Amino acid sequence: MYITITPQKLGGTYGQSSADFVGYLEKENEGLEQRDMEHFFNQYGDEIPAEEVVKEIDGNTAKLKKKEPKFYSITVSPSKYELRKLKNNSQDLKNYTHELMKDYVASFNREINGRPISINDIKYYAKIEHQRTFKGTDFQIKENQPYASKILQLKTEIRNIQDGRAKGNIKKMNREIAKLERQAPHQQNGKRIVQGMSKDGNQSHIHIIVSRKDASNSVSLSPGSKHKASEVEMHGKKVKRGFDRDAFFVKAEKTFDKTFGYKRNFAETYKARKDFVKNPNLYFAALMKLPANEKALAFKMITKTGLPVIPSIPLSQAQIALRVFKRLRRGAEIAIKSSSIGI
Repeated sequence: MYITITPQKLGGTYGQSSADFVGYLEKENEGLEQRDMEHFFNQYGDEIPAEEVVKEIDGNTAKLKKKEPKFYSITVSPSKYELRKLKNNSQDLKNYTHELMKDYVASFNREINGRPISINDIKYYAKIEHQRTFKGTDFQIKENQPYASKILQLKTEIRNIQDGRAKGNIKKMNREIAKLERQAPHQQNGKRIVQGMSKDGNQSHIHIIVSRKDASNSVSLSPGSKHKASEVEMHGKKVKRGFDRDAFFVKAEKTFDKTFGYKRNFAETYKARKDFVKNPNLYFAALMKLPANEKALAFKMITKTGLPVIPSIPLSQAQIALRVFKRLRRGAEIAIKSSSIGI
């Protein structure tokens, strides 16, 4: 389970409205019959029009400054192992979203009129998507890049030859291109994986747009708060503040496991991913203590997330941490980071 919480992008070419983001989320419906479309939904209704989503989010921004985000985007991406537990992809993910957003509000250290906030206090809209494409940050694209660069160079040389700007053996260059295409480490259906290519398999995931302001348009609720739980005095009164991201991610996993009867492996827990970044020695020590069957599954899952398989098991846990950590640290922080706001 990978969950990201991203503030609205402002400045540059990004406007103050949620229209562009909502339009982006509508892209999968293009060319589909009405019965095949995925619509926006929330805690109280289904098939909510995109125009209504924009109107409600844009109209719920009282007293927010121009440079402050008006909404946050939450993306929930279950793994292929988690998706296998679903019987009805769309409906199961909708039901999970309803429970997930209860976990979201429970992670705020806030009160409204002297009571803890509830699901009725937030304004959100969600949408299920079933397709994904490879992005430049995916490890498959990064590891295929040296081959892509050589192929691009050869194609440029071929064009120069064809246009009379250079001399060379075009047939030989085409053979070299074909060889590089085959040698690229990451392939899908016999083709080199490139940026923009659709990913195979079940790629269902959830997009949620949640207003920065509460449903009454009077209280600011920011999951980007730097505070987990604290109190501050304002106008002579003590006010609670903060959002516990760690608690939210852990609750999200537990809710999924309870809802679908899923047995979560150590390697796919939020705590494990956080330990990998913050304390790799602790991470690998815990990994090596797993029972044999759980350890085997953990290594399989690690491979699927972009971390290379460890070729041999060293004698000590310190060795394994040092050997793998040196190879992975730079790229893995991006690959396994559980929130774009930060762990």
